Amino acid sequence: MPVNPMNRRDFVQRSAVTGAAVAVAGAVGSGTAEAAGRRPAKTPRTWSFSILGTTDLHSHVFDWDYYTDAAYKDSKGNSVGVARVATLIKQQRAAKGEERVLLVDAGDIIQGTSLAYYFARVDPITDGVKHPMAVAMNHLRYDAAALGNHEFNYGIEVLRKFEQQCRFPLLGANALDAKTLKPAFPPYTVKKICVPGAPDIKVGILGLTNPGIALWDKDNVSGKMVFPGLVEQAKKYVPRLRALGCDVVFLTDHSGLDGSSSYGDELPYVENASNLVAEQVPGIDAILVGHTHVEVASYTVKNAETGEEVLLSEPYCWGYRLSVFDFEVELEHGRWKVVGKTAQTLNPNTVAEDPEIRKLLEADHELVVKYVNTSVGTCTADLSAAESCWKDVPVMDFIHEVQMQTVKAGLSTSDAALPLISVAAPFSRTADIPAGSVTIKDIAGLYIYDNTLYGKKLTGAQLKDYLEYAAKYYHQVPSGTAVDTATLTNANSFWDYMYDTAAGVDYEIDIAQAEGSRIRNLTYGGAAVADDQVFVVAVNNYRANGGSGYPHIAAADIAYSSTNEIRQLMIDYVVGKGTLNPADFAVTNWRLTQAGTAVF
Repeated sequence: MPVNPMNRRDFVQRSAVTGAAVAVAGAVGSGTAEAAGRRPAKTPRTWSFSILGTTDLHSHVFDWDYYTDAAYKDSKGNSVGVARVATLIKQQRAAKGEERVLLVDAGDIIQGTSLAYYFARVDPITDGVKHPMAVAMNHLRYDAAALGNHEFNYGIEVLRKFEQQCRFPLLGANALDAKTLKPAFPPYTVKKICVPGAPDIKVGILGLTNPGIALWDKDNVSGKMVFPGLVEQAKKYVPRLRALGCDVVFLTDHSGLDGSSSYGDELPYVENASNLVAEQVPGIDAILVGHTHVEVASYTVKNAETGEEVLLSEPYCWGYRLSVFDFEVELEHGRWKVVGKTAQTLNPNTVAEDPEIRKLLEADHELVVKYVNTSVGTCTADLSAAESCWKDVPVMDFIHEVQMQTVKAGLSTSDAALPLISVAAPFSRTADIPAGSVTIKDIAGLYIYDNTLYGKKLTGAQLKDYLEYAAKYYHQVPSGTAVDTATLTNANSFWDYMYDTAAGVDYEIDIAQAEGSRIRNLTYGGAAVADDQVFVVAVNNYRANGGSGYPHIAAADIAYSSTNEIRQLMIDYVVGKGTLNPADFAVTNWRLTQAGTAVF
């Protein structure tokens, strides 16, 4: 699951970027014509070119929301989809010259929408079935893309098939074969920009992915691949690119830029390390940043060894923005040297979708629309997730019920004798399962990630630690102070997908208390939970493997595991029941209090 949006701090813009992009030196588009026709009067001493960047597209092809079956809409007026971004890309190439523009992505391409799921599980990509993102990105002539952590969600085989369909390399200098410790994917690629009458400009593009893959997709990569740190691998490959004669070294990192990690000390490598790479590895000119789902138009980091400024930009996610890096280079002693660089982000919400991508992928889109609108049963009441982050609501009990029933059916005789509970996060506050007909999109909108299911064993003391950790999601609100839901949650950069509620036990979260002392009256079956009491906990694979840094769970004994996605288990549950009735769900019975008084 994406470890984002997590780091919401605003980065101070250290290099001013306003107005239009840097003016192109020389006649626009003249390079190829001059090379083919006549030699320039003299060797040019300066040149300019651009690198365009996308990230975290998450299989958003069109400006469409499959969960609502309508055009995408949010409060900020954003649009989504590579089809709109394509229009900006083509505008940039037309303005600056085809031969002066490179196009790069920073990862998380093949997971994130119903379209992604459809072509991974319902009608999987094969030699005859092309992934829509491969079709779109090939059409746009991407030069390279970094591997994102979500590239591994459907297993290495699906990723390899996608890689085969791409006419550009998927880069991962820190994705290594577990046995040989050699790169499992190309670490880098070198592109040449033709300058008539002068040496080509050699641009080395190094790709780095996220070390968290080792945790988040442990089931898919354990024993097959390992993922060392970004800094460590950049120190190895940046000098190699310089030794190959690269005039410009550009990194595409599926890693944020604030030096944080969501998994605590579960791994020895930093999750969001792009700033550390810029600071600690000499020889880098610029970095396209991904993973954290934020917009950082332009940000500079001074390299500690050389004092040179490294330019970074992150274009949000889903096709919300396009990063534009503009470089000015000067010829010195037969080699090109960067003498100027700026970055900005462009918003595609004012341009139309590219008609060629629409034509290429309309049929695929319509297949997915038909799939998500398939009815799977009915529901006796409207089940909304709007208050799921601060109240026990039936729609969350639905998730818990499916997890508990599935784990229960797969336990050994001895483990089946243990008390069974469930933990799950409120992934979407906008999810709603309506009264009446229930479709696949209704369930997909509630459970948006491709998680699988585990049963792990925790003691009562460990369970309390787990719930205390979850409770840091709430800001402290002293007794007698009014509780405002607009400011209550997401303390400590703890986002909704990181916050677990538990079902099968009763407990209170006293938000008047300090963190670590909030769980009150934790009971099971009407009796206080004993420290040495052993529970089987139904939990998704992301959390079970250490995602979000919860205590005890990663090292806990396994009582059950499955490769079936929880979302599909929920669909199967509704199909089997025919009618979804909240009266059938487990009663969670957790509540927020202030000094023992119920908040809601």
